[in-house]
Amino acid sequence: MGTVRLTVGQAIVRFLAAQHVERDGRENRFIAGVWGIFGHGNVAGLGQALEELGDAYDMPYFRPQNEQAQVHLAAAYAKHRNRLQTFACTSSIGPGATNMITAAAGATVNRLPVLLLPSDYFANRLPDPVLQQIEHPVEHDVSASDAFRPVSRYFDRISRPEQLLSSIPEALRVLTDPAETGAVTISLPEDVQSEAYDWPEAFLDKRVWHVRRPAPEAAVLARVAELVRAAQRPLIVTGGGTIYSEATEALDVLASRYGIPVCETQAGKGALPWNHPMNVGPVGANGGLAANRLAREADLVISVGTRLGDFVTASKTQFAHPDVRFVGINVTSFDANKLRAVPVVADAREGLAALDGVLLAAAFAGTDPAYRERIAALKAEWDARVDHHRTPSGETADLAQPEVIGIVNDAVGGHATVVCAAGSLPGDLLKLWRPEDPKAYHLEYGYSCMGYEIPAGIGVKLAEPEREVLVAIGDGTYLMLNSEIVTAVAEGVKMTVIVFDNHGYQCIVDLARSVGVPQFGNELRHRHADRNRLEGEYVFIDFAKHAEAMGAIGVRARTEAEIRAAIAAARTADRTTVIHVPVSPEKRAPGYEGWWDVPAAAVSGSDAVTAARQRYTEAIVRQRKELL
Repeated sequence: MGTVRLTVGQAIVRFLAAQHVERDGRENRFIAGVWGIFGHGNVAGLGQALEELGDAYDMPYFRPQNEQAQVHLAAAYAKHRNRLQTFACTSSIGPGATNMITAAAGATVNRLPVLLLPSDYFANRLPDPVLQQIEHPVEHDVSASDAFRPVSRYFDRISRPEQLLSSIPEALRVLTDPAETGAVTISLPEDVQSEAYDWPEAFLDKRVWHVRRPAPEAAVLARVAELVRAAQRPLIVTGGGTIYSEATEALDVLASRYGIPVCETQAGKGALPWNHPMNVGPVGANGGLAANRLAREADLVISVGTRLGDFVTASKTQFAHPDVRFVGINVTSFDANKLRAVPVVADAREGLAALDGVLLAAAFAGTDPAYRERIAALKAEWDARVDHHRTPSGETADLAQPEVIGIVNDAVGGHATVVCAAGSLPGDLLKLWRPEDPKAYHLEYGYSCMGYEIPAGIGVKLAEPEREVLVAIGDGTYLMLNSEIVTAVAEGVKMTVIVFDNHGYQCIVDLARSVGVPQFGNELRHRHADRNRLEGEYVFIDFAKHAEAMGAIGVRARTEAEIRAAIAAARTADRTTVIHVPVSPEKRAPGYEGWWDVPAAAVSGSDAVTAARQRYTEAIVRQRKELL
């Protein structure tokens, strides 16, 4: 076996270019390219390697404006590609590296593969401390990059070139495993990146990683089938795993054949079209009327591809039937066992198809007509509520946020992808957006990370260039990470960004009021000269002009007609358009019989806080502690 003499940086580029994945007989390159900002930690290592070898090995380099943004972008790309392709992200030592940590946490929370290659201190420790190095007085092997450990599914530091031979294949194993995937970090000391080594040719050969589809165990499946046949009011909760495993058709078959209603999580919305007869809408703290009522009555809950976060379970109050049983179909045992479920540790598509086969063999007729009539009646009532919220009422000078959502959704249809992550928009979008295919709704709500939206829009557009992409973003999160509009312009990525301007963090204003706290520090206001508080007039920001300064098209739209005209123009424009829409700071979609555990202060001189604490004390008795 021969060898090839390369630097560590060059070997990484060659290795990544040779990695492929295969599922269901379809094969593709796994690492689509490298995003990075160069500094003294990586410019002579990975930077040099990408410049010299990138074209020859089809490993393109992309330059973002912020290291956090590049990881958000990679995660969004992987999400849209059903975790079958992603990007690598590199940074310099120190602040460049730690900028990636927040987005790494988001990728891991959402079970999305991203490969992080931060630079690190000198392994030889001669220039010590190097510029931007964090020093620890008694642990000299600790660096800023160690902060990646708790937010990564795999972490390693390469202090000798040959360590890469075992480390980076293990990183690819984790990234391509549907049960283990998330952020993977290989920390690269500055000097090691540039060191040469004689690499075995086999290390650089093409490798195809099979993305497994584990099938359910027959005995467990038989037990689940018995539970389904015995249930009077079964309910399916669908999550992101249903979409990633391309199980939407199998879900449709199971729900339609047996009359089992399907409710949605943020990641699972779109698994069935909004107008599917068995799609009863979102469930939980941000849920809708139909799903939440059916969830309270359900005697069997089948969760598919969901991590069952706090919002879905309404802080473990939503599933209120005293004898409710749970089934968890999930490729990850950790998630399949939640709520003391009967765990079906399997790929979502394989699990649903196998369950359908067992029920067919048993000649199961499905749920009774009375239950199906109740499903249809609740769905019709919920659809009418959504129509009401989406229809402009003319009650306020500025449109309400739900009304703008309806206008925009009607203008772009049910196949354009809406991208969002944080603020009040995710709750309203979950209730009110009407997707018609599994990729028409893209929410990052596992970490709900402000700043995700604009880079994620770029990631979705790169993953599927022919798809129309609409970024829905509040003014507060826009101000955090808007710089990637420059990246969109530079890369020729065309998308539409709608800035919902409600003067700050109005969702937190609502949350504060719910626990008895008056508006404090959440609105974007000038400081009041007399009271020394942020209670002056609203700060005016012209987001359209701001976007124009970054090379995008900027439009300010206040009325329904202006919004429709701006969207129509954006669809034929030659670059990204930012539409600034002032919305009412007060009017949002109401809650629908969901609850979220947010404790009010136990001791306070405020009557409002004391009353909120009393309400909280009365509410927590509904939590199902036995489901922990």
